[in-house]
Amino acid sequence: MNNNIYESELEQNSANFQPLSPVSFLIRAADVYPRRIAVVHGDLRFTYSEVLERCSGLASSLIKRGYGYGDTIAVLAPNTPEHYELHFGIPMMGGVINSINTRLDATTIAFILDHGEAKVLIVDSEFSELARNALSKCEREIFIIDIIGNNHSGEHHLGNITYEKFIKEGEGSKRIYAVSDEWQAIALSYTSGTTGNPK
Repeated sequence: MNNNIYESELEQNSANFQPLSPVSFLIRAADVYPRRIAVVHGDLRFTYSEVLERCSGLASSLIKRGYGYGDTIAVLAPNTPEHYELHFGIPMMGGVINSINTRLDATTIAFILDHGEAKVLIVDSEFSELARNALSKCEREIFIIDIIGNNHSGEHHLGNITYEKFIKEGEGSKRIYAVSDEWQAIALSYTSGTTGNPK
């Protein structure tokens, strides 16, 4: 029994505790600075409120498809606005983002997808062929979402839906916040596996 007076009758609740995560920081930024620019990528510009809406759409759409708490969502993409959004949208719905190093070979990527129990792979069209080879070596069914880059056509599609269409299927105006504890897993990272399989 705990006799420490500082720890008695102080149960956590919304009035005295809010778990800090990338999601909580994005929500606050969108509340305080809704029209400030959050993303600059070539000619593309998104404000904090637009980023929150896009991330909420992603989270909502993943939930509608049956994904949820603890599900691994893998990503094979360069540092693009979409990849940035995934770092918020996936934890929003309780999922775990697994950003895979784009320099790895197909066998290593297949190992990561299987070992990490990926339910979804979001892949940039720049890496479609690499992803196709990796998926042919996987032992599990994985739902594929394509990020279509500016220089790629429909021939690079692996999945049945593009990232832009996928997030539009969700409810961007609905705020989802599934991070309830700072100990909750929100990201899965692997080593390169230079001396064996990634760990």
